[in-house]
Amino acid sequence: MAVSLSAGVRNNLSTLQSTAAQSALIQNRLATGKKVNSAIDSPVNFFTAASLNDRSSQLTGLLDGISNGIQTIQAASKGIDGITKLVGSLQSTIKQAQADAAQNRPTKAGTALATQAEVVATSKSLKDIALDKKLNDDDASAANNAATATSSGNIGIATGDTFIGISLTAGSTTYEASFSSANATVRDLVNEINKSGIATAFVDEKGQLNVKGTGSDDLEFGIGSDTSGTLAVTDAQGGGANTNVGFLAADAVAATAIKGQGITSAVRSNLIDQYNDLRNKIDDLAKDAGFNGINLLGGDRLSVVFNEKTGKNQTKLDVQGTQLTSDNLGIVKAGNTQLAGTTNFQNDSDLEAATKSLTGALTSLKSLSSTFGANLSVVQTRQDFTKDMANVLTSGADSLVNADLNQEAASLLALQTRQQLSQQALSLANQADQGVLRLLG
Repeated sequence: MAVSLSAGVRNNLSTLQSTAAQSALIQNRLATGKKVNSAIDSPVNFFTAASLNDRSSQLTGLLDGISNGIQTIQAASKGIDGITKLVGSLQSTIKQAQADAAQNRPTKAGTALATQAEVVATSKSLKDIALDKKLNDDDASAANNAATATSSGNIGIATGDTFIGISLTAGSTTYEASFSSANATVRDLVNEINKSGIATAFVDEKGQLNVKGTGSDDLEFGIGSDTSGTLAVTDAQGGGANTNVGFLAADAVAATAIKGQGITSAVRSNLIDQYNDLRNKIDDLAKDAGFNGINLLGGDRLSVVFNEKTGKNQTKLDVQGTQLTSDNLGIVKAGNTQLAGTTNFQNDSDLEAATKSLTGALTSLKSLSSTFGANLSVVQTRQDFTKDMANVLTSGADSLVNADLNQEAASLLALQTRQQLSQQALSLANQADQGVLRLLG
């Protein structure tokens, strides 16, 4: 006789099996921490999470390259800081050289423009008489153009010459100007010369006009006069009125210009090696400012990739370096002679030109530093963004597949309780079937 399970036993058994299966599933979730362990559990969530995790992993992999990019830019920036300090030291060296006033500046004093007789006549000093004398010979009442108690006198430039011209040349710098001669005095001439920037003038206590170059170059000094400013300057180029102010016409000609004394400053000579050594250190420092094989101060190019894509969809920052050398900064070697492409430390004009070059070098360094600073800010911002983005992607993936352990633990406890009840129900159903056997016995 066939014996089959009763409906009650079969139902209780089915419930018990289902509860056991659910318990096993929840135990697996608790063990792995995930509610989706394979595509069978949830295809959409499984593959979406895999895609998110893959992109997060790729972005995380880019962080090393971004970090190297930051260090490379910072290395170049530190190099610029060091070079800036060296340029500052070069400026100090130039200032030391300039502080040792050149002994060889061209200087000349003309013949006296006033006499002792004029001092007696006017009760003024030789200096004041000379300064107050008019340039044009328009004082007919003054015998021999001399100053009197009622007249300042004049230095004898023709009355018809209505303009006074000035021509000053020192090295490669020339200053030319003209002004009206009407009521103009020697004091006006002195003031005009002092405007040139390449020479200074004054009248000393002997009544002599003195002219001194502001640099070490020979000084071509010319005064002229004529009926127009242009003609007066042309006359000054040949020193047409030089004799009127106590100088020679030859003082306006290059071959016979006012010469320096030719004395070489020992202090300046000693500073040449210091200057050139600092200059060489700029080149050395620039060569050592690289990181991981890339030197932005050596003209290298840095590419920092920001996303995992390729082709036109790839985002990156290209930082083009520059070949930073003392020559490129306009800092030339120092020497003791006037040679092309060198700074003559014995020449004031060269020292002034070197000062301007160093100022220009600092401006270039500041501009380059600003460019690198902007690039560094971009890369650091993208580094933070990439870290945050990778975290967002990972969190998004976790939310799709991770299990709520608190919820799963509570569910397992409920299933265990249900399992115990199912076992008791199955036991009761079996007891009912055993009652039938007792009747047959």
